[in-house]
Amino acid sequence: MKDDRNSQFRDAHSDRSTAEQVPDTPQTRAPAYRLAFTDTDFMCREELRPVRLQLELLKPEMILNERNIQSTVVLFGGARIPEPAKKDGARTETLADLSKYYDEAREFSRLMTEKSLASYGHHFVVATGGGPGVMEAGNRGADDAGGSSIGLNIVLPHEQAPNEYVTPGLCFNFHYFAIRKMHFLMRARAICVFPGGFGTLDETFEALTLIQTDRMKRMPFLLFGEKFWRSIINWEALADAGTISPEDLELFQFVETAQQAAAIIDNWHDDC
Repeated sequence: MKDDRNSQFRDAHSDRSTAEQVPDTPQTRAPAYRLAFTDTDFMCREELRPVRLQLELLKPEMILNERNIQSTVVLFGGARIPEPAKKDGARTETLADLSKYYDEAREFSRLMTEKSLASYGHHFVVATGGGPGVMEAGNRGADDAGGSSIGLNIVLPHEQAPNEYVTPGLCFNFHYFAIRKMHFLMRARAICVFPGGFGTLDETFEALTLIQTDRMKRMPFLLFGEKFWRSIINWEALADAGTISPEDLELFQFVETAQQAAAIIDNWHDDC
């Protein structure tokens, strides 16, 4: 989307191109001479962290606005959960058992994407972390339905690439976990959490805290796999200890199937 508000001024693209054609001299080779916005060494300086934070917030926001994506359905879940056809290679028996949630995530995303397509792709767009496992299943389900989906990838010490089902123009890469989590929640109309590890727990509890403290609207918050979630978190013990209120246990629901989750979202009222 072109912005013509300052069209009377020479644009940055033109100056970048011109700067690449300057004569090769000791002065032009010096780092100080580089245009600041094209100088990656400068942009990576410690003092520029506030600028990088702002850029990482702005870039996906601008692109999503240009695509007129107004609301999303967020899928959190483990990168290590295999597709059932590949569960024989799972590291543990538990992971193999959890592989059924790959199919549930895929089917759920297909249902949500069909719902999204009814709004011309502006609402209920599936958003995942863009990686393997449950994230791949989410993007794959959207692809099954013939729709678009978002992938919010992040640079990690070990190699990670987006899964092949993320819509290329909606595939983003992040340096800052905090900004990535903001983008997960800024347009969320529902949050669905599948079994996962530290990252999934981090995302889950940040979102629950924002809802608990009224920093974010209440919405369908669905935990797939009651047995898994109750085995790793004693939710009632938190309420019994008084560290959360008993009514905080009503902020989320357990579900087992894609159809259950879709029905809750379809019947949700914003005044709940």
